[in-house]
Amino acid sequence: MSSFDNDDLVDFGFVDISPTQKTARVHDIFANVAPHYDKMNDAMSLGVHRVWKSTCITKMNPRPQEILLDIAGGTGDLARQFLTRTASYARRKGYGVSHGDPYAGAQAFIVDINESMLRAGLNKTRKRTLRGTPKMPLIYICANAETLPFKAGFADVASLAFGVRNITNKDKALRSIWQSLKPGGRFFCVEFSQPDASTAPQAWRSLYEMYSFNIIPSLGGIVASNREGYQYLVESIRRFPAPYLFAKQIENAGFVRVGKHSLSGGICHLYWGWKV
Repeated sequence: MSSFDNDDLVDFGFVDISPTQKTARVHDIFANVAPHYDKMNDAMSLGVHRVWKSTCITKMNPRPQEILLDIAGGTGDLARQFLTRTASYARRKGYGVSHGDPYAGAQAFIVDINESMLRAGLNKTRKRTLRGTPKMPLIYICANAETLPFKAGFADVASLAFGVRNITNKDKALRSIWQSLKPGGRFFCVEFSQPDASTAPQAWRSLYEMYSFNIIPSLGGIVASNREGYQYLVESIRRFPAPYLFAKQIENAGFVRVGKHSLSGGICHLYWGWKV
């Protein structure tokens, strides 16, 4: 059962609306920007989002035979990096090569509530295959992160990159992720954060404030024809819990050895936790 009552409100940027309204409005935003999503990520982060995701994969340390659940996986960037890194490890160690499996039994499930985002990711995969990239063991599933359709103990690792702000009931989603992992499974989350005095000097924080509120929505209007959607994005970052509070939410969901690491002067944080 959801922890929300019918009269409860949740944040949608700087306004508070009902949980049902937030789910619907977030769905509409991503359905609209899906064709431009990857291009916009590169534009607004100046390509640095790729470094953040690579840092997450390095911490994740993928291995042959592992199953990844890439929650709110969108077009599948993180899932592809997971499989690429697994293939690299397999080549070095000789796993799977004799059986013609470059990914050594690893699989990645891209889970997203938005069918338009999944279609954009599927088209991206098809284009890579046509260019000669070996077919990746990617499985696309349209599902809500709050009620993941996997049996208990299904996956070895779960990821959630830049999607947790858009989930209506974050606590319920974290518990669902915990339930879907095997004992010993690990969870990694990459999310935007608001730089503070502990992560960046005042000049950097002022520059980030100016860039996020003035440049990102304008880029959203130009690149994705959706200024309002990217205005919501920057507002949602301001409403997201401070890193130490979100780390506590991960812990409250049942994870242990929970940690966090600031990236790029506090613009982004990497979080992790284990299931025992």
